[in-house]
Amino acid sequence: MAEKPSYASEYWPDQVILVHKTCLYVATKLGDLLDELVVVGGLVPSLLIPKKSLPQDVDPHIGTMDLDLGLTLALLDAKRYENLTERLRRAGFGPDTNEEDNPTFQRWKIELSKDIKVTIDFVIPPSLVNDVGGKLRNIEKDFAAVITPGLQLAFRDRQKISIEGQTILGGKARREMWVCGPGAFVVLKALAFGTRGENKDSYDLYYMIRNYGNGVEDVYKCLAPLLGDQDSQKALEILKRDFSDLDKIGPLAVAKFLYRDRNDDLQAEVVGFVGELLGKCQIVQS
Repeated sequence: MAEKPSYASEYWPDQVILVHKTCLYVATKLGDLLDELVVVGGLVPSLLIPKKSLPQDVDPHIGTMDLDLGLTLALLDAKRYENLTERLRRAGFGPDTNEEDNPTFQRWKIELSKDIKVTIDFVIPPSLVNDVGGKLRNIEKDFAAVITPGLQLAFRDRQKISIEGQTILGGKARREMWVCGPGAFVVLKALAFGTRGENKDSYDLYYMIRNYGNGVEDVYKCLAPLLGDQDSQKALEILKRDFSDLDKIGPLAVAKFLYRDRNDDLQAEVVGFVGELLGKCQIVQS
């Protein structure tokens, strides 16, 4: 996946709006394939926690710079990915390129103008014994997905969300898409933070736990059915290790993302919310 900006100030509001419009556009093109896909990544909080549901003193989620789509393994078994890529090409998408101008088959783009593009990152659960998280699963000659431990949980804990508005081509539409639920989102973000330690992952995690539904209990209700999975247990251990006091790297990363410096009040709040969730999962912090 493309490198994430390290600070909230580096996220452009117009780009975030484009990602929402791209998600809706993709939904209009994939129709009957949508049951094989789930929205994951940084777009999830704004879809599960819409601005209108937030108290006045809570800022909306900062958003994301790209769209992350999880693929079910069943899509590969039935070779329906050929239909997927064919429709995306007809819709104007194709492989992006990296800094060395080499194609990135796991990340596709649509160019709206000379200077404006939106990208989709494709991810897939591990399925083979030797699968390694972060490596590519080559699906066809110019289409791949990033192997992502824990992604299978996003197909167990997911919600169908209605997305309405303008697409990137300007037409108005409304579609329903499967979106990763809060329990699976916490697992995926904890695993991501444990692997790459990015500020944005820590912020996403904290934002979901703090703001979803009516409180931490609602996040726990979605997470509880997933706790028997080894990836969930690994995620809880990462939360215990990295978020157990305000000087640990997790809370500090949230403060760095929002303020570019430490903020003891915010870091203590992060510890409190994560600790409450861990307590419900019967994990004792040390």
